[in-house]
Amino acid sequence: MFTHKQLRRSLAGIAAIALTVGLSTAPVRAESTSPESSSAESSGAADASTLRIATDGFIDSFNPFTSFYLLPTNTFRYMYENLVANDAKDGSITEGLATEWSTDDSGTVWTYTIRPNMKWSDGQPLTANDVVWTYTQMMENEDMAVANGSLVENFAKVEAPDDGTVVITLKKAQANNPGQEIPVVPEHVWSKIDKPGEFKNDKNTVGSGPFQLVSYEANKSVTLKANPNFWRGKPKVDGIQYRYYTNSDAQVQAIRSGEVDMITGLSPEQFTAIKGAEGVELNDGNGRRFNSISINSGLADAKGKEFGTGNEALKDKRVRQAIRAGIDLETLRKQVMQDYAQPATSFIPAIYSTWALPADSPVISGYDVEKAKSLLDEAGWKPGSDGIREKDGKKLELRFLTDASAPIEQNTAKFLQPWMKEIGIQLKNESSDADTVSERSTKGDYDMYFSGWSINPDPDYQLSINTCGNRPDAEGNGGTTQDGYCNPEFDKLYQAQHVELDQGKRAELVKQALAMNYEDTPSIVLWYPNQLEAYRSDRFTGFTKQPSDGGAIANQVGYWGYTSVEPVSESTGSEDGGGLSAGAWIGIAVAVIVGGGGVLWFATRKRNADDRE
Repeated sequence: MFTHKQLRRSLAGIAAIALTVGLSTAPVRAESTSPESSSAESSGAADASTLRIATDGFIDSFNPFTSFYLLPTNTFRYMYENLVANDAKDGSITEGLATEWSTDDSGTVWTYTIRPNMKWSDGQPLTANDVVWTYTQMMENEDMAVANGSLVENFAKVEAPDDGTVVITLKKAQANNPGQEIPVVPEHVWSKIDKPGEFKNDKNTVGSGPFQLVSYEANKSVTLKANPNFWRGKPKVDGIQYRYYTNSDAQVQAIRSGEVDMITGLSPEQFTAIKGAEGVELNDGNGRRFNSISINSGLADAKGKEFGTGNEALKDKRVRQAIRAGIDLETLRKQVMQDYAQPATSFIPAIYSTWALPADSPVISGYDVEKAKSLLDEAGWKPGSDGIREKDGKKLELRFLTDASAPIEQNTAKFLQPWMKEIGIQLKNESSDADTVSERSTKGDYDMYFSGWSINPDPDYQLSINTCGNRPDAEGNGGTTQDGYCNPEFDKLYQAQHVELDQGKRAELVKQALAMNYEDTPSIVLWYPNQLEAYRSDRFTGFTKQPSDGGAIANQVGYWGYTSVEPVSESTGSEDGGGLSAGAWIGIAVAVIVGGGGVLWFATRKRNADDRE
C-alpha cells in the first residue's frame, strides 16, 4: 500500500526573482538541463523522428510497483500494456492485452481472453502466465504492492487455465473491471530480480507497450524508443525524449525556439503569451484533475487516534460550510485561472459525466455571504469589536498553508483573505516551501491547504481513499487519504457502489456519496483546471486527444497521445536553437508577472499536488 507521506508534497523550488527594468537586446537563453549527448541536441536541433517533450516532473524510479508520481506513471503507460485499457474517445474500457472479458452471475469470477501471438519488446512470447505472475506477486509480496496494492486487495486468486486465458476470482463482487491500471510485466525478466522493490528499472526495459525506456539521466533526460513488437503496430516516431528544464518559463522559451516539440502544464499567463508563436499549435484541453482547499476537520488515523494542530472550530461542519459560502468560486476561477478551468462540484471532474455530481444537484450552494454569517452565528461564533468572530474567548483565526513557488496558490490566498474577513474569519497565509508543506500536511499541522489530484475514469479508487479505514497516521503510515475524511455513512455508499453491477444504479450511488462529501465539506473543490499544452506543428502532427472531443494530449489514462504522432517531414525540423529575441522574451516575461513591483514567480521541480497521479 502507498503511504500518505509518499503522496504528499516535498522538495521545494526557488522563491521569486525580480525582473530588471532593462533587458539586454541580445538573444536570451533559457536555463536548461537538457541532455548534451550530441552537439545537435544541445543546440536545439534533433532527429526529425524523435519527439522531444519538456518536463520538470519528479522521478523516484521507473518501477511500476513502487512509483506513483505523474511522470513515471505516464511513462509506465507507454512501457507496459494493461489487461484492459481506457479508450481515447471517452475513457471507457477497451482492449488491452485481453481481446474480450466476461463475468459470471455472481460477479466474482472474471475471465479474460488474451490476444494470441503477442511478444515482449525483446521478442519473447507474452502469455497469460505473465499476467498471473504479475498479479500474484502484487498479492503476495508487499514490496510489489506499494503503488497499486489496493487494486488487488479483493483478489482471491488469479489463474491461467491455458496460455490464452486469465481467470480472476474475487473475494467479493466489484463493479469496476479488475484488469484496469495494473502494468503487466514480463515474468522472464522480473522473476530474476532479487529485490524487486528496490529495482530502479531505468534503462533498457522490456515491456509490451508502444515505447521502451532506453536511458535515464537524472535532471537531464528520459529517452524511450519505439517498440516494433507493440501489438497495435510500431509507432510512427522512432522515440520520445523527455528533456529537463529548471523552470516552466524556460520550457516556454524552448518550445518557441524549437529546442523541444511538446510542452504541457502551461499556466494561463504562459498560454496567453505563446499564442501566435510561429510553428507552435496550442491545445486547451479538458483535464482530469481537480484543485481544492483541503480542510483539517479533525485528523485521525484508521483506528480513530487523533493527531495534528487543526483548529477545533473546523470540526464543526457549519464552520466549514460557512467558509465555502464565503468564497466567490466563480470570481476566483476567472481571476486566478483566467477562465482556463471548468466550474467544479465534487472531486470527480466533469469530464467523467457519468459519475460527476451535476451542477444542479440540490446540495450545491453558491456564494452567499449572509448564509456564511448565519452558519457561523449558529455555530456560536459572534463578531468581536474588530469584526473577527469570537467564541469562549478565542478568535476565529485560521492558517492557510501554501507553496511559495506556486503563483496560483498565492493568488488564491490573496482573494480568500478579504472574503474570509468579511464573514468574520481571520485567515493567515502561511507561505512556505513545498517540502515544508508536505511535512506539515502529513502531520496535520495546518487548518487549510491547497491540494489537487488527477482522477482516472472509474471513480472507485478516489472514493475508496475517502473512507475511514484508509486514513494514515501522523507519520504517513497506513492508507492514503484525500482529506482525512471519515463518515461511516459515506463508507456504506462506497461499498454499495463498489459491488453494484448495474451502471445506472451505481452512478446514482456514486453521486449520493459525492453529495454527502460535499455537504460534510472536508474540502472545497475550486475548479477543474484545463490542461494547457503546446506543440511544434511544423515538426509533428497527428496527436490524439483524450477524450477525443476537447481533451488533452499529455497525462492521459493510456498511451494514445504520442502513439499516433508522425513527423511532418524529414526536412522541416528546427535548425536554429539560438533562443528568442529580446522582444519575444520580454513578451513572455510581461505576461507572467504576478502582482506589482515586477516580481516573476518561476515554477521549479518539486513534488507537489501537480506531481500526484
